[in-house]
Amino acid sequence: MHTEAQKCKFDPAKYARRMTRRGWILFTAMAVIWGIPYLLIRVAVRQVDPGFLVLGRTGPTAVLLLALVIGRRQLSLLVANFKWIAIFGVVEFGVPWFFMSTAEKHITSSLTSLLICAVPLLSVAIQRLRRIKEHVSLRRYTGLGIGAIGVAFLVGLDTRGGSLTWIAMMLIVCIGYTLGPIILATKLAHVPGPVIVAGATAFVALCWVPWSIAHWPTSASYETVASIAVLSIVCTAGAFLTFFELVKEVGSTKSVVVTYVNTALAVVLGVVGLNEPLTIGIIVGFPLVLIGSIFATSGEVRSEPLEAVVGSDTDIVAND
Repeated sequence: MHTEAQKCKFDPAKYARRMTRRGWILFTAMAVIWGIPYLLIRVAVRQVDPGFLVLGRTGPTAVLLLALVIGRRQLSLLVANFKWIAIFGVVEFGVPWFFMSTAEKHITSSLTSLLICAVPLLSVAIQRLRRIKEHVSLRRYTGLGIGAIGVAFLVGLDTRGGSLTWIAMMLIVCIGYTLGPIILATKLAHVPGPVIVAGATAFVALCWVPWSIAHWPTSASYETVASIAVLSIVCTAGAFLTFFELVKEVGSTKSVVVTYVNTALAVVLGVVGLNEPLTIGIIVGFPLVLIGSIFATSGEVRSEPLEAVVGSDTDIVAND
């Protein structure tokens, strides 16, 4: 006779949310994929408007993935869940990418990275306010703190190159990046990743078409075009499909910890690719970021009743 746990495909080990080997592989992939956009955005906004860049990132992705969705006969899933798919698109990248691209024209990439690293802390705060079932232990709080200190060493605490306006824009970006994974995990867990990305990017792209027509670039170098292409195909289509798998594997709170490693990688790319100085802050901060990530992604077995957990996550497991 099947137990209720078997009927619901409940796996206690799965719900412990420990970092598995697959989880670490996905985590590393996301660190790389989302570590390079800072540099690419900096290159692109020299010649194109931030709104046009949003269209350039989402439009090609939408075309590619809509073809995949139609080929798999999943268009009905997109239509049935369009409301939350559209909300996810706006919250996760439709608005944040415009504000980030605009801010990066006025503040340094280092300050941008530092501000983005508020995402894990905001995520923990929101999870606690919502009394979410995903447990946050003292060990993970410690990891978040160590990671934050590491980031401070990496990029420094010098905000002279910024202003309250651009910092406020980055705060909106952080809020969007915090809410996106929560929407994904609570409202769209049963929808395949390609369907979500296809619908979300298509909706965002259509929203930015009028703006982009009015701000069409007069010229664009090969470097700019290549940057937009990589941002679209690799850092949008590839990134979000990978990120969905990461959320399903380790949970929404842990998944956003990847922003710490993103910042470390962004600084390393600056040193290697742009000949920026290798400072003491980088030498000390980079290990702290890695240590903080390890602590922050440490899982513990949940104490919630079975039915409470299954009610929120069954579709995630079934979709694996």
